[in-house]
Amino acid sequence: MRKLPPLHALRAFEAAARHLHFADAAEELGLTPTAISHQVRQLEDILGVTLFHRFPRPVRLTAAGEKLFPVLRRALDQIAGTIDQLAITTAETPLRLSVTMAFASRWLMARLPRLGAETGLKITVEAADLPADLHASDIDMAIRYAGQPDDRAEWHRLFDDAIIPVCAPDLVNLPLTPDGIMALPLLDYRWKSASQNAPSWQRWHARADVKASLPAVAQTFSEEIHAIDAAVSGQGAVLASQQLVADLLNAGQLVQLSDIALPGLTYWAVFLSTHSDQDRLAQLLDWMRQQS
Repeated sequence: MRKLPPLHALRAFEAAARHLHFADAAEELGLTPTAISHQVRQLEDILGVTLFHRFPRPVRLTAAGEKLFPVLRRALDQIAGTIDQLAITTAETPLRLSVTMAFASRWLMARLPRLGAETGLKITVEAADLPADLHASDIDMAIRYAGQPDDRAEWHRLFDDAIIPVCAPDLVNLPLTPDGIMALPLLDYRWKSASQNAPSWQRWHARADVKASLPAVAQTFSEEIHAIDAAVSGQGAVLASQQLVADLLNAGQLVQLSDIALPGLTYWAVFLSTHSDQDRLAQLLDWMRQQS
């Protein structure tokens, strides 16, 4: 007979270990931080080990916690996946795909009809700029824009990216020198990542070895998609993801101003190895890779 701690204590520990924050774990499970703390303490008492270093803040896992967490996480994922498989007919249930607002608008929307026609897959698009937690949500696959994968799920490379200067064709007569590009109204937006290598006109100015001083940005936006829309409407030049503006370039709504580009990150398809419907996820992954 298996001797296991109470499931509520195991769930509390797994959520707290995943978030490394008791309040976030409490919000996920619909409990109070005090309840999470009590349940984790109960588990520690049962096991006779300390699972978290609580001071100094923030909390972090002990060696025992590091050993238990991945095993428990996989087990809970497998339980949830099996229950989902028993409860629903996956062929009739759309895959929930998490993407950023810009990726949804500028890449995915135009391809959705073809995706359905060519694969027969049904997709529910969950567009948001905050990354989805695959362990704590019903998201089946997430599209992430990152330099390197982490070990919390399976990461599959879709396509690499570059950041290129573009503007509406009516705004310029090509070719332009880097100095000529700097003379255009410059559009900017806030990069979502905290990376020091975030694309900026300052970095492009340095890479292009422009001799003149960097002019002031004409307009800044909070969202990349809005900066791209402003460029399409002829308001200025923007540094944009080559993948996100590829359709606009092919349609002649934007033109690339220079071959000088800033390095971008990589688009990844991310899902759990314990997901109950690996066949449909693999089908979606293969189709997306063919679109680059």
